[in-house]
Parts: sequence; structure tokens; C-alpha cells
Amino acid sequence: MSGTTTAAAALRRRAAGAGANRWVVLVVLCLSLLLVALDATVLHVAVPAVTEDLRPGAIELLWIVDVYPLVCAALLILFGTLGDRIGRRRVLLLGYALFGVASAVAALAPNAQVLILARALLGVGGAMIMPATLSILRQVFPDRRERALAIGVWSAVAAVGAAVGPLLGGFLLEHFWWGSVFLVNIPLMLVSLPVGRLLLPESTGERDGPWDVVGALMAAAGLFGVVFGVKRLGSGEPAASALTLAPLVLGALLLVLFGRRQRRRPYPLVDLRMFRRPAFSTSVGCIVLAMLALVGLELIAAQYLQLVLRLSPLETGLRLLPLTVAAMAAGLAGARMLRRFGPRRMVCAGFVLTAAAVLTLTAMGGDDDPVLLLAGFVLLGFGLETTLFGAYESMLSEAPAEQAGGAAAIGETSYQLGAGIGIALLGSVMNAAYSPGLASVPGVPASDSVSAGHSLGEAYEVAGRLGGPAGTALRRVARDSFVHGLHVTLLVSAGLLLLGAAMALRLPRVMQCEEAPAEVPAPREPVRARVSA
Repeated sequence: MSGTTTAAAALRRRAAGAGANRWVVLVVLCLSLLLVALDATVLHVAVPAVTEDLRPGAIELLWIVDVYPLVCAALLILFGTLGDRIGRRRVLLLGYALFGVASAVAALAPNAQVLILARALLGVGGAMIMPATLSILRQVFPDRRERALAIGVWSAVAAVGAAVGPLLGGFLLEHFWWGSVFLVNIPLMLVSLPVGRLLLPESTGERDGPWDVVGALMAAAGLFGVVFGVKRLGSGEPAASALTLAPLVLGALLLVLFGRRQRRRPYPLVDLRMFRRPAFSTSVGCIVLAMLALVGLELIAAQYLQLVLRLSPLETGLRLLPLTVAAMAAGLAGARMLRRFGPRRMVCAGFVLTAAAVLTLTAMGGDDDPVLLLAGFVLLGFGLETTLFGAYESMLSEAPAEQAGGAAAIGETSYQLGAGIGIALLGSVMNAAYSPGLASVPGVPASDSVSAGHSLGEAYEVAGRLGGPAGTALRRVARDSFVHGLHVTLLVSAGLLLLGAAMALRLPRVMQCEEAPAEVPAPREPVRARVSA
């Protein structure tokens, strides 16, 4: 890496000038994270309202929910490395603008196709925002102790955003239409754009050699193809279908070619040799498994609360609040727990605690049990955040300092990819357990049984249209089948979490702490970090 004396002095002046304002910069960066975290969860409680208004098909509904994290995951490497070249603040501000425009389009979407497109654009904006904010955070907090405190605040804000998302969505749905859950992004953007332009420092991460545009596009297309194929499988499509098999094969091939290309290039986008380190690859796997369980269960839980217990969207948001408040507490306590217990025990304990929470929730039935839900959600939130915090810290500490940017991009991608695959995989398990119960309901025609087997919401619509004893029977059977499917899904999730606990045994026993140098880091060094959200 290179830099001139003049550039180094300029960076030191910039850092010194920002010294008194670095906590203000943290507030601006946390506002960015709050925006992304809100949009990842605010739609969960609005799914029934969107279904009723736009009437999307089963596949379209899956796309509406998870196209945002999947597009975001596919483009993180592309925009993360682009920010290193042209300026992270510049990419961040462009992401703000795109996020605001896409939010307006989503709010006014007349049909499912436009909403899917708008959610995809939101994913592009999120991919521009996240790596840039983390790189700026690393720059303005050169002291490791202050940076650790900043990361703790950052992680807590992520949990707050996830908590506020369903609650805010429920409040808005009580008073407005479902599009209002997207309009809340616009005021945040109107504040973030001018404030970010005034307060955030510009930074670049100069690397030797050209930016590998072809490699970035290969990674994006490969990730998107693989996840698209998984989504098709998750929606119940046959594995032999050309529209399912072709994206999987082509996506996997592109990722293999991307890996070979990165190993051959003297200046790769991401140094894949980091995966040879057992602790690094184990941490990435733990992140994927943790997010796979979290996002899929949150979506199914929101549907259970609204469609089975018949809670309002606002009541649903309040019921989910303990989960993310517990995650916020775990984020604030994460650094202390990691120093005391080490990565291995912390991540293992987090997985086991989460599995215990999931097994506790299998006691849920057709009747409301607030105490059970409170206990299960608190354990679930604390356990998952403990797992994610320990896994991220271990992953970043295993990566050499000069490869921290690549490690952060891998962490971001695994986080978002795990979330997208979780919705598809657990949704597939849920559908497989739910649909057979609707096959032969007395008095219900075969065509209506097929429609009712797509989702509980559709079953209620069919039951309302049929009316009489047949409608009543269909509603009862669909509700019981959904609860059965929920129990099966929870058991599968618990098994995956225990697998994660076994995987975490490969992590280091003790956290090796090294003090960061007191001076400002070398200019234009592409260093990024990632914390759990």
C-alpha cells in the first residue's frame, strides 16, 4: 500500500479535526444502520396487509420479503470495493439517495411486480450504505478501546432498529395503509444526506492494481443465481425444474470461477486464502447458521401472531419487541463476555441458549400464552446476538490486518445470505409440513384445497368465500396445520442451531487482544469491520 507524506499529514489533520466530533460521526453512521435495519424488519408485520391488497402469488410474496437482503448480499463485494476506489462517503451518499427514491416507489407500488422492483432497489442502496459506513467508523476511531465502545453502540442500534421495525410497522398499519412502512425512510434520508455530506470524512482505500470489475460482477451474479435457485426450492418448486436447476448450477459455476480468478490474480478483490484458517471459516459458517434461524423464525413468528392468535399488527410488534431488546442487551455486553469467556465458549453457549429458546417455543399452540412467548423471545434474542457478536469478532481477529476489508465483505455477505436462505429454507419446511393437512377437508373442493395449501392467509380467504360448515372446517384445519408446521420448523431450526454449537468448537478458546497503535493508521488503507445486526 502506498501513500505520500502530504497525504498522511492531511489524514492526521482530518482525524484530529474530527476528534471532537467523532461521536457525532458515530451518531450519523448509526442513523445509517438504523435505516437499513428498519427496512429489513418493518415489512414483516405488513405481509398480511400486502397480501390482502396486492394479492401476490406464493413466489411473489417470497420475493417481496427476501429480494431486499438477497440483492444486498449479492452486491456487497461490488460496492464495498468500489467505495475503496472512488470514496466511501461518495458511495454512502449515493446509497442514501437511491434508498429514498426506492422507498417512495415501494410505498406507491400498484402491484406486486413494482413492489419487488422497489425492494430490489432498496437492496442496492443497502449494499452501498453498509460497507461505506463501517469503513468510515474504522477511520474515525483509530483507538481500539474507543472503537470497541463504538462497535458496541453500533450493535445495540442494530438491535434497536430490528425492534423498532415491527413496532413502527404495526403502529403505521393501525392508522395508515401498508405503503406507509416505506415512507418512514424518506425523512431519515432527508436528514442523512446533508448531515452526512457536512460531517462525514471522505476516505479511500488505495490498492495496487486495477479494480476487478469482472470479478465483482461474477460474484454478484453467482450469489444471486444460487440464492434464486434456493428460493425456488423453498417455494415448493420441483428440483428438476429448469428455472430452479439452471440458476443453481450457473450460480455455483460462477462462484467457482470467481474463486479461481481471485486465487490467480496478484491483487484480488477478496483474498480467499483466509478460508484456510479454521477459525475464520468456522466463524463464517456460524454467522450463516445464526442468521438462517433468526430471520426465518421472525417471519414465521409474525405470521403466527397475526394469523393464528389474531393479534393486530401493533400488538404483533409489541410481542416481538422483547426479542430485539434482549439482542440489544447482548450487543452491549458482548465485548465484556468475549473477553471473559473467549470465542469458543461464547459462541457455543449462544447457540445452545438459542436452541433451548426454540425448543421452548414448540409449546406454542392455538391459544395465546404471553408468558411463554416472552420467555422464548428473550432467550432467542439474547442467544442469537451473543452468537453473532462472538462469531464476528473471531472472524475479524483471524483476518490479517491488511485483509480486514475482504473479511468485512465476506462477513456482510454471509450475514445477508444466511438471512435470505433462512427465509427460503425454513419457509420450505413450513410449507411441506403445512400443506398436506389441507389436502382432504370435508366439503372443500379440490381446487380450493390446493389454494388453501399455499398459505394460511389464502386458506382464510377460501374459507370466507366458502362459508357454512365447509368454511368453518377449513379454517380450523388450516389453523391446526399451521401450528403443526410451526412446530416442525422449530425442531429443524433447533437441530441447525445445535449443529452450529458443534461447529463453534473449532473456534479459539481465548480471545487474543492486541492494543491498536496510538497513531492514526496509514492513509487510504482499506480497512472495514462488521458487527452483528
